[in-house]
Amino acid sequence: MKMGNVIVGQSGGPTAVINSSLVGIFQAARELGATKIYGMLHGVEGLLSDKYIDLSEHILTELDEELLKRTPSSYLGSCRYKLPDVKDDEKAYINIFNLLKKLEIEHFLYIGGNDSMDTIQKLSDYAKTKNINISFMGVPKTIDNDLVMTDHTPGFGSSAKYIGTVFKEIIRDGYVYGNKNVTIVEIMGRNAGWLTASASLSRMSDCPGPDMIFVPEIPFDISSFLTKVEDTQKRKSSLVIAVSEGLKDKDGRYICELSEHVVFTDSFGHKSLTGTADFLSDMVARKLGCKTRSIELSTLQRCASHIVSRTDINEAILAGGHAVKASYEGHSAEMIIFERISNDPYHIITKTCDIKLIANKEKKLPLEWLTDDRMFVKKEFFTYCRPLIQSELNPIMVGGLPLHLYNEELMF
Repeated sequence: MKMGNVIVGQSGGPTAVINSSLVGIFQAARELGATKIYGMLHGVEGLLSDKYIDLSEHILTELDEELLKRTPSSYLGSCRYKLPDVKDDEKAYINIFNLLKKLEIEHFLYIGGNDSMDTIQKLSDYAKTKNINISFMGVPKTIDNDLVMTDHTPGFGSSAKYIGTVFKEIIRDGYVYGNKNVTIVEIMGRNAGWLTASASLSRMSDCPGPDMIFVPEIPFDISSFLTKVEDTQKRKSSLVIAVSEGLKDKDGRYICELSEHVVFTDSFGHKSLTGTADFLSDMVARKLGCKTRSIELSTLQRCASHIVSRTDINEAILAGGHAVKASYEGHSAEMIIFERISNDPYHIITKTCDIKLIANKEKKLPLEWLTDDRMFVKKEFFTYCRPLIQSELNPIMVGGLPLHLYNEELMF
């Protein structure tokens, strides 16, 4: 029996491999004989405005698929749209399901993180109450690595690889002049410190790694921080420090809110966090009177497809393909998860998991993986993280620059 019509969307912050999951979905749906494979433009928010494309008219060749694997950002566009509770506003659900009916959709797949899984849960619950026979499946995606029930998430490995690489380069640059200097690097991570901990990957035989890391799982004390920096600088001239954008003080206030940066809030109630490194760099300069520099990696850590992890790409494709096959077999209201079987050799398997166990929950960095002073990681983190950053998928270069698959629909 051939597969019915499929629609796929991408939501939340992009990753370097979110399009690889799209490739996995497209290939698996095609192999199972799907008549139509649609793509939402800008996720479920775009779907509400009747914005979608037929992917078979855009992904035409094997070269297109290879380029899409290497294309950063979300090929279909993304959104940060929170579906209202159906009891408060059913109109959005009626509009979505009317469109799904018009397109004769039987399989709805959404690539995203915590908030996206909330969307899958709400849509699947609504379909069940209305006896609508559509499968809703979640495909994991987030650089923050904070989805529960899965060993890790596609997107994290490539970001960790990028962060580890950049830190090696920043640390090397700090030794150039021999004068006292402090560089503070701000890394994404609202409530979970996985990415900030990844700066530690730079510690190798040719690099000492960051002097300190500060993750959001540990309340941040500015006075203690300044004392630690001052004491460390007595032993070495150049310091490089990794800080999470989501650092909070003991009262739960974001450190970046102490700066002059304007803080915005999205539809999920998440504050846009920026300025932590700037604020702390200024504080260090005032106290120590030395040269300081703040670096905010910002979107670079999620769009650096030129240094993507091949392991990450392969697993992203695997997650997308498994979601399609599970949907075809009758699964719904579930997300694909990874279970690690072994580290040496590294081996994972994919499973499905009830979306209610995942949506609106967060996986934090284990505190037992931090050293006693909470300023570095133990070997358990390296054992966990290193397999995820292995190997590369080289860009397809044209004119000295990487070539990407271009979606003209997003430009209008």
